[in-house]
Amino acid sequence: MSEVKLSMDGIRYITLFENLTGATARDCFEPENNKLIFVVKSGDMGLAIGKGGDHINRVKNTIGKHIEIIEHSDDPVEFVKNAFHPVSIMNVNIVLRGDKRIAYVEIHNKEKGLAIGRDGKNIEKVKKLSARHHNIDDVIIQ
Repeated sequence: MSEVKLSMDGIRYITLFENLTGATARDCFEPENNKLIFVVKSGDMGLAIGKGGDHINRVKNTIGKHIEIIEHSDDPVEFVKNAFHPVSIMNVNIVLRGDKRIAYVEIHNKEKGLAIGRDGKNIEKVKKLSARHHNIDDVIIQ
């Protein structure tokens, strides 16, 4: 497992997120200007969202940015599946190729577009999160 390095802004966002939701955040990063992704402790997803989305909406309104929440898992396969949510993952296989860890993700053809995202934003998010939390060098969709 890799060590996540947070910026000062990331630490501030995590503190605010935890105070508003009661959930424990393990990571926060900004993949684009108006969006934050929080990785919450395993089991804290419901607490982070809140009843009827209360908690997450409070965070969104306070920060003024779009918020995405991903549930952490110590199992890299499960973590990759969580990062791709809401895409249905058929299989994740993590292999070593030389000195690189690569996650091969099997997805139904009809959901590949959603997994990749516009301009590759979704797959890039999954690659960055997988590298930050599980030292996975690449994520390849099959």
